[in-house]
Parts: sequence; structure tokens; C-alpha cells
Amino acid sequence: MKLNPELIQKRCEEIEESLERLEELKKITKEEFLQSKDLQDIASYRLIVAIEAALNLCYHVSAKKLKKTPSEYAECFEILGEANIIPQELADELKKMARFRNMLVHMYWKIDYELTFDIIQENLDHLRQFTGIITSLL
Repeated sequence: MKLNPELIQKRCEEIEESLERLEELKKITKEEFLQSKDLQDIASYRLIVAIEAALNLCYHVSAKKLKKTPSEYAECFEILGEANIIPQELADELKKMARFRNMLVHMYWKIDYELTFDIIQENLDHLRQFTGIITSLL
């Protein structure tokens, strides 16, 4: 089965839009971030949107290219790594992000905003690398 170029383009645009907003947060200090509920809310929402879109891409590629349906979010990236669609190191990083997304969505009262800040500072390029690989499959 063929990949859906429109779906892939739309999800990649959603990821990029969120990453652009998150990049703005790299300009502030950790202390400023930890003191601002508004910035924490923006960061949490934009991370959820970006990671959800990446998961949607992952499930689409897994279903269409590999005929597999993962049983959990993090497993999806593992499947793409095992199939050498994405590098295993990237799969490992994206699995962590999928688990972080679960924490944002399901355990909001336990969000570690220091970790959130660190992810923004250090891990956004993983999502960009992922979208680059997925668009190259078209």
C-alpha cells in the first residue's frame, strides 16, 4: 500500500509549526520557564501536538510499509527502527518522547517542568530528523 502524501505533509507541517513555537522558548532561561505557568502550558501543548503528529506518521508508515500495528505508542518507533526505516538511535530517542507525551497527557499533576525545559533545549531536532526521513519515503 502507498503512503498518503497529504497526510504526511499535514503532520509534518503540524510538527514544524510546534517546533517553531518551541524554539522561541529556547531564548529564555530555565528559571524564567519554571516561574511561568503560561510558558509551561505553551510548551506542554506544543510538545503534545508535535509528538502526536510524529506518532501519527509512525503508525501510518508502519501500517502501509510494514503491515504492522503497534500495540503501544513507544513500540511504533521501535518497529520503524528494527525495519531500518529510521536509525535505531533515533527510534530510542523518539520512544522516550512518546513516553513523555503519555506523561503530559495522562499525569499532568506530575509534570516535571525541568525535564520539559531540557527536552526543548536538547531534543527538538529528533522530531525534525524524523520528519525528514518520513518525507524522503514519498
